[in-house]
Amino acid sequence: MQPTMLNLFMEHYQSFAGRLRRRRLPDEFVNDVMQETFLRVEGMGSSHRVVHNPVGYLFRMALNVAADQRKADSRLLTGGEIEELLHIADDSLDPAWVFRSRQELGQLETALMELTVRQRAILVAARVEETPQADIARHFGISTRMVGKELKKALEHCGRRLDRKVTQRFGPGSGKTS
Repeated sequence: MQPTMLNLFMEHYQSFAGRLRRRRLPDEFVNDVMQETFLRVEGMGSSHRVVHNPVGYLFRMALNVAADQRKADSRLLTGGEIEELLHIADDSLDPAWVFRSRQELGQLETALMELTVRQRAILVAARVEETPQADIARHFGISTRMVGKELKKALEHCGRRLDRKVTQRFGPGSGKTS
């Protein structure tokens, strides 16, 4: 009997993870990639597709998941844009600007209420209270990578509701605080 793709993936799980780590990917990122790849392989079911090199196919799938996650991580609202929305203060404001700003804050409030409870709490903790992502992760019992994903989803949703382009710049120390 031929092993299923899922059995083959599980048999080579540690090998695939090790190969990803040798590409200098962070452990949490590798763990998330492996979990997502597992879900994709599991979702394939008992496909009758002929794959000549199933081990290579499965590793390529993991590499594609890693590339997809890196690409998705590059599209978040900048901290400066969030700060600008949350800390509006100026003594020389004209009435039209005040009206537009209040409308925008109302849209932001509506967008926040449309988020899941966890996404909203993570967004507030990270952006308003400036809590480090590692502390948020410990509080919710999830990985810092998952905190980043939830934060990204929340920021993207708010960006769409406010009709704003959502971008995030990554660099040294980007995962330490939001």
